[in-house]
Amino acid sequence: MSEFTGEVQANMGLVLDQVCAGLPNGGDHESRRYVAEQLIQAVRAGKTTLGELTSAGRRAVVYLKNAPKSA
Repeated sequence: MSEFTGEVQANMGLVLDQVCAGLPNGGDHESRRYVAEQLIQAVRAGKTTLGELTSAGRRAVVYLKNAPKSA
């Protein structure tokens, strides 16, 4: 069975949009890509519920907000 079922993919898309809404302008391409990669890692680790994915997405956004800015 694929870990990326239709329901999981829908949850990933929902979480990506929700958590990136907390970034300026909904997040730039690189920020959204980073969050998406973290969501993929979460699913591969067996975290597939909406709550688990939301937690992973929020952690990714916190990391991005606290990451040093490059000049």
